[in-house]
Parts: sequence; C-alpha cells; structure tokens
Amino acid sequence: MNGKLPRLNQPLSTISHPLSAIGPALLLALVASLTAWPGFLYAAEAVQADPRQMQFEPVRFTPPDPERLVLDNGMVVYLLEDHELPLVTVTAAMQTGAWLDPADKVGLAGIAGVTMRTGGTKRMTAEQVDEELEQLAALISVGIGTESGSAMLDVLTKDLPRGLQIFADVLMTPAFAPKRVELAKLQAIEGIRRRQDQPQSIVAREFAKLLYGPTHPFARESSVESVTRITRDDLVALHARTVHPNGIILGVTGDFEKEAMLALLRQTFGSWQKGKVPAIVLPPVNTDEDRDDKKIVRFIGKGTSQTHLRAGHLSVKETDPDYPALSILNDILGGSSFRSRLFNDVRTKQGLAYSVGSSLRAGVRERGVWLMRAETKLASTQEVVSRLVANMERLQAQPVTDAELSEAKEAFVNSFVFSFTSPATIVSRLIGLEYDGLPKDFLQQLRDKVVKLTKDDLLQAARKHLHPDRLRILAVGPPEALPQVLSGFGEVKEIKLPPEG
Repeated sequence: MNGKLPRLNQPLSTISHPLSAIGPALLLALVASLTAWPGFLYAAEAVQADPRQMQFEPVRFTPPDPERLVLDNGMVVYLLEDHELPLVTVTAAMQTGAWLDPADKVGLAGIAGVTMRTGGTKRMTAEQVDEELEQLAALISVGIGTESGSAMLDVLTKDLPRGLQIFADVLMTPAFAPKRVELAKLQAIEGIRRRQDQPQSIVAREFAKLLYGPTHPFARESSVESVTRITRDDLVALHARTVHPNGIILGVTGDFEKEAMLALLRQTFGSWQKGKVPAIVLPPVNTDEDRDDKKIVRFIGKGTSQTHLRAGHLSVKETDPDYPALSILNDILGGSSFRSRLFNDVRTKQGLAYSVGSSLRAGVRERGVWLMRAETKLASTQEVVSRLVANMERLQAQPVTDAELSEAKEAFVNSFVFSFTSPATIVSRLIGLEYDGLPKDFLQQLRDKVVKLTKDDLLQAARKHLHPDRLRILAVGPPEALPQVLSGFGEVKEIKLPPEG
C-alpha cells in the first residue's frame, strides 16, 4: 500500500493490498488455518461473551478525611478544603427538633425553623437580610425536623466574611419578626387545609400512625388549632432553650485556607456562650395495636380511581447486627425496582400494579419501618395484597438465589461511592453520623459486612425480623368496595379523616 487507507466506499477490486497477490485457493487455505487455530476460537468466544456474565472487582473508594476540631464554646467543626470553585458551603446540625413540641402546639419547631431564616435578626430586619443575601448571590436556609435542625450557607469565597456573619446572626440572634411569624403560620394552615387532597400523602401519614401511634413524634400531625395557638414568644423560648453552640456540629467545605477559616469562625462564633442542650428523648411506641399478634387491616375512603396500598411493620435500628442483611433482603424484594421480585411478579408478570416496591428505613433512636407499597386499580387490590404477602413469606421459606444475592451485594457495594460525591456530601455524612452517635466509619463497616453476607444470613434475618402475621395493612381508595376487598386479610376497620380547615 502507499501509506493511505482506502476510502470506505472504494470498490474492493481497486484496493492494492499484499493479499491481493495471493491466489483464491491459497487465500481460502490461509483463512481455514486461522479459524482452526485455538487462539482464534478463544478470541471469538471472548468477543461474543454475554456482558451480563462479566465479572468485575468491587469498587474500592477511600473518601478524603475532613479535619475535626472543637471550639472553646463546644461547637464541633469539620473542615474540608476544595479549591475547584470559588465557593464555600457551611452546614450546621442543631440539637433541637419537633419531638419537643407541646401536645397542643404541634408544628412549633417547624415554624421556628422557617422564621429563623425569614424573620430577620437583632442586627438586621427581615427585608435587609433578604436584600443583602440577594446582592451577595448567597443562600441561607434553615429547617427543623423531628429529631434535628439544620442550616446551610452557600456563598462566594470573596463574600465569605459577610455571609458567615449573617449566617451566624440567623443562628444566634433570630428576631422572629411578628409579621413573618404570622405569614409562616398562615402558610402552614393553608398546607394543612390541602393535606387531604393527595392519596399518596394520606396513606403515608396514616400508616405512620398505625405503626407508632397518633401521638408519637414520628406520626403526630399539626392542626389548624395547634398552629393557631403558636405565638412569637413560643418561638423565642424554643430557640433559647435548644440552640446553643455546644449543641451544634458545623461543617465547612470549599475554597478556603484552614488557618484563616479557623480565625474567622472563632471571630464570628467565639462570643456565643455555651448553654444546656436538651437530650433527645423520644417517647416509647405504645399502641394497643402494636401488641396485637394479628394483622391490622384499615382503609380510608377516598374518591379515587385506584387503591393506594401500604403493608409493613416496625423494624430494626441501624445498629442492629441484622441491619446489613435486611438491607440486602429489601433490595431483592422490592427496593431495586426493575430487578426486584415485587416488580417482576406484581407488575411485569401479573400486570396488577402501576407502581410497586418496598423500603427499609432503619431508625437510630427508635425502631425503623419496613414496608411494601403499591398502587393498583380497585379490582386488583385483593390480588396485589396477596402477592405482597406471598413474596414476603417466600423470603422466609427458602433462600434467595445466588444471582439475586450477587447482584444485590454488587449494587450495594458499588453504590457506596455515591455517598461521597462531593466534599459537602462527605462532611454532611460525618455530621449526621456524629449527631446520631454512630462511628465515623459506619458506612465503611456496613459495606464490609454486606460483602460477607451469605444466603443463610439473609434467610435467618428474614425469619427473625419479617412478620407476615403482624402486618399493618392500609388502603386508600373507594370506600364502598374496600371493606369487602380487604376482608380476607383480617378484621377491616375504617379510619375517618378529620375535616381540615
């Protein structure tokens, strides 16, 4: 050849190639000898191998280790530099929560979190805070959930001193401007009035009540009356009681230098004095139904064209030795969507449900929840519940297959890296682990335990922790038909929703 490659559309008869000088018979003999060579067959088989049968080493990933230190006032600080962009993110976990809400003022902590951000500070009005953050292109958010509060600042590196000062004022000296408090209350009341509009929301809230009882912090709901009772003085008192530097874990990631950041943090938060932080104490789960060994079957009448289902029971804490096995069991049953048993049985093979799956939410201070869910038409409701229970019982009757175990373990191990997608995520994970009293390498330990799991480990965990005879079954759908549809699973009772607004 002349060093040039032939054109793709060039006729073969015009291509000059050393093999063109070989006669046809000799060429055929050469091809035959090559195909008879064992190496040729091996190469062909390798090319044609099924990609689904390919084996790979587990993903190994060691995330960077942020520096942890404690300021003189007891505030814990995690620092992790990242100079890729001129941005800094500051996050804070606060030891407060809705578990402190008085029974007649449920919703207090949530409104406190909103108005810490929107209600101004002692140095700046609410409007001034909004305007300056807009000028800085900075973002501050605050929220308080059931077991903790959180706050976050995103700001450009050049504006960090000013942004951090506003952030500190929001945490230390919120003003709870009366007009902003009233606005937050009105917004909360409007949300309550619309709460019964979505069947998905109804079934989730009422299922929590079946599991924990209606007065437990994990299940209780605010009402128009409870929100109306909340005053600005209540918000001030909750903040003064719970938000202290020695009850805060602060994380800083982004474009900064360690020594300069430490000096800025001490300058900004150094005058904030320690306080008495209330310990997180949740009331015990105490419902008559929780002690009943029979299935609990309930329905909520709603004029919908389909049934929204939940079936499950309380489960384990994250520290339970069987938590890794239950996590893999849940993945196999319904947590992995397209390759799960529930998806393939109930949706793909039977065509009974629009949406189906399972989830395991392990608790930290209280037992978590294991549940199965589905959405289906009324005519299929009974069969879908039967299939959910049957798949649950199958986990106790026989081991999972080798392929199921291998796929679930591989998916778990390979997804480990996504727990550490950015410096901010890494620090947030560590903050959450310390807040919950778990070791900093908890996720790494969990990964290592999952790798060692056997089919027998999963079978024993299923027999110990899954309870088909103690399921809580809840359906939201047409009221005239559900009692009869569900009657085969136990005594059916109706849950009547209170009118809202």
